Amino acid sequence: MAPELRHLRYLLAVAEEANFTRAAERLRISQPTLSQQVKQLERTVGVQLLDRTGRTVRLTDAGEAYAHYARRALHDLAAAERAVVDVADLSRGHLRLALTPTFTAYLIGPLVAALHTRHPGITLDVREMTQDRIESGLLADDLDLGIAFQGPHLTGVTATALFTETLSLVTGADRPGGTDPRPLPVRDLAAYQLALLSGDFATRGHIDAYFTAHTVRPHIAVEANSIQALTEIVRRTDLATVLPDAITHDHPGLVPITVEPALPARTVALLQRENAYQSAAARAFVALVHDHIGRRGYVPA
Repeated sequence: MAPELRHLRYLLAVAEEANFTRAAERLRISQPTLSQQVKQLERTVGVQLLDRTGRTVRLTDAGEAYAHYARRALHDLAAAERAVVDVADLSRGHLRLALTPTFTAYLIGPLVAALHTRHPGITLDVREMTQDRIESGLLADDLDLGIAFQGPHLTGVTATALFTETLSLVTGADRPGGTDPRPLPVRDLAAYQLALLSGDFATRGHIDAYFTAHTVRPHIAVEANSIQALTEIVRRTDLATVLPDAITHDHPGLVPITVEPALPARTVALLQRENAYQSAAARAFVALVHDHIGRRGYVPA
């Protein structure tokens, strides 16, 4: 007898929960039924897939190998089901999108507005997460597209360069010297009190690397895990921050200051799983991304 889809789902549930009882609760079946079905699968393939001797249940070596292909089969089936219901005329559809946090401040709003205006039948699931979680989500087929940065990527993730994100020192419009057109020497940054993104943001790592490279010890007065909080703080105080220029341009109460040498730039990239099925909704969103980048005049990648 050939294994059925339920057998694959049952095996993976037990492996993920490391416990038959929890897996049965998750699957909403009885524990004896689950145990019987997994044993039936083991008899069918002719090897032991689970080690039940320890305090927790774990996959055997053969089970690890089998589970790898079982996950792939279920992912491919889910993609096939989405392909069947995909409507090429975009009267309906669904898109699962994730992006790193800085893009929620200037990119996702216009893109969602454009998508909703042109294709109101498409529903959208937007998630904000770190780049490593985005790439894992793409590989697990939990996401269709991601917007993050170019760089080393997990095997199986492809990246398409979109534009170059530039950074500047930013102050409030009322700060003395904020409108001085002359570049600020990097050594003079030591005189500024800064409000910066917290270490949860990839942007903060780039900023810290810049300070280290130029032997600058900044006076960090505030750390925040919200760009909106930073823009409000800088707008209302004499503190300065470092933000992508695209954010600063959308806030008339903020003034960018060119630092010399320039702060590091990064390449923004569109991420997706290699060879993944791309729905009509995903293709429409990608087209909107390129259209928006061209209209806003972002620096080409």
